[in-house]
Amino acid sequence: MTNVAVVTGAGSGIGRAVALALQGAGFTVVLAGRRREALEGTAKLGRDMHVVVADVTDAEAVAEMFRQATELGRVSLLFNNAGMNVAAAPLDAVPSADIQALIATNVTGAMLCAREAMRVMKAQSPQGGRIINSRP
Repeated sequence: MTNVAVVTGAGSGIGRAVALALQGAGFTVVLAGRRREALEGTAKLGRDMHVVVADVTDAEAVAEMFRQATELGRVSLLFNNAGMNVAAAPLDAVPSADIQALIATNVTGAMLCAREAMRVMKAQSPQGGRIINSRP
């Protein structure tokens, strides 16, 4: 059975490095993120990598990402890495839209991905898998 790892925020930085390490450890890797070009750049560095453009703040997009992952094999791992930061500034200078985007991506997005991973991991046989939460 093919072991699949889903890596969010896989287009650069920690997500890219983890995706490559997981591929090197024998996983088929789903590279997830919002920027297709960045994800394709990661995919070119390895093999058994599948690009899925998805916004982790969108529950339907997250469900579709995991649907595609299950077509590749057993979802054994979620590396929950998608995140964003705002420019360093005193809190009273940070626009409300930036605060809302930060919470939507870093909190809601991580929870939506973990929830969907749990659904998939509970439904597969044998049950189980691992969820690793990373913060930028």
